[in-house]
Amino acid sequence: MTLNAPRTANNAGAGTKLTLAQVIEAFSDGHLPVRFTAYDGSATGPADAPVGLHLGTPRAVSYLATAPGELGLARAYISGDIEATGVRPGDPYPLLKAMIEKRNFRRPPIGVLAGVVRSLGPGVLRPVAPPPQEARPTWRRIAAGLRHSKLRDANAIHHHYDVSGDFYRLMLGPSMTYTCAVYPTADASLEEAQEEKHRLVFDKLGLQPGDRLLDIGCGWGTMVRYAARRGVRVLGVTLAAEQATWAQRAIEDEGLGDLAQVRFSDYRDVPESGFDAISSMGMTEHIGIGQYPTYFGFFHDKLRPGGRMLNHCVTRPVNNARRRGQALMDRYLFPDGELTGSGRIITEVQNAGLEVLHEENLRPHYAMTLRDWAENLAGNWDAAVDEVGEGTARVWSLMLAGGRLGFDRNHVQLHQVLAVRPHDDGSTGLPLGQWWRR
Repeated sequence: MTLNAPRTANNAGAGTKLTLAQVIEAFSDGHLPVRFTAYDGSATGPADAPVGLHLGTPRAVSYLATAPGELGLARAYISGDIEATGVRPGDPYPLLKAMIEKRNFRRPPIGVLAGVVRSLGPGVLRPVAPPPQEARPTWRRIAAGLRHSKLRDANAIHHHYDVSGDFYRLMLGPSMTYTCAVYPTADASLEEAQEEKHRLVFDKLGLQPGDRLLDIGCGWGTMVRYAARRGVRVLGVTLAAEQATWAQRAIEDEGLGDLAQVRFSDYRDVPESGFDAISSMGMTEHIGIGQYPTYFGFFHDKLRPGGRMLNHCVTRPVNNARRRGQALMDRYLFPDGELTGSGRIITEVQNAGLEVLHEENLRPHYAMTLRDWAENLAGNWDAAVDEVGEGTARVWSLMLAGGRLGFDRNHVQLHQVLAVRPHDDGSTGLPLGQWWRR
């Protein structure tokens, strides 16, 4: 049945026990966007809603009560105590979209709150252990060192990337590229779009056979191999051990060992210098805003005069706030991750002595990339669960859906910044205009 929650909750007598549906309604204005059902048999929300949520266990209620907001909902979903209905396993995007676009939750009056606590019992407010996929809270990570120390960064990267190469293949597809693609047309495939992204980066950097490229945070080495196939000598570095092993094997399998290498290393430990170009895709998000001077100073010092750099990363749409990852991202996906606006990044690049040549926002492309990764994950759901377990697979399904919403709604963006290290006399040796095709 569909209940009129606020009225029902407000009118409940002192001894009346509310159903779970009535509890949900007590936190809304009576116009719920999705269908809610619960293990006590109650239901609320539009009976004909195409998507919904099912609260399957008392633990789900405890997660929601002890960690209100996205963290409690994520814990309940990842643990399997809440089920998404009306969507494919592995792709909760339609449900999140409906909940975000018509979100109308509020704090109920104090009398109703007392009825909620009385109905659910005091035990519902007792903290429950989070799913094992959750990282420690920030204050407990100090044992691994200060934020963005080498050890703590290594631990954060391990949490995110050392999942399973086979799992990433199921989600990312044959290219094994875990960064925003660039779609040449709206109907281009994911593989075509990833090829176009690597072509764009290669051309922006003006790479030629015999040039030396450093790819920081190289992932599974797709950019490394793309450049090496075209005669460029490439060093890739990554803090994810499984990525380094996988990428080096792929290099050898393609016969590119004389031109390319992927090293398991912190970028700060790279001793070589004099590179013609440096690329960094999907790395800056992990660096920490306070480390930007060191990071972009590294670019400057490792490039030869006239050398180019391209930084490709997720950003905020504003520059006036230092914001760390939200609870879901920080605990489950990007521990210690920090985002800022593209203007702040450009400022730091310039402050490091590099001349900014070009920047562009690829926000719609990342929404499309996440859409296609989610399609892969949903299409390979059973194999993904077999590989990493359902809880971890759910973490990724939630990340892809939430990330896509973030790019759709301009809560986050993706910017590429191209810069050059000028010669001492200010010259760059670069051609006039934009020499790359876009």
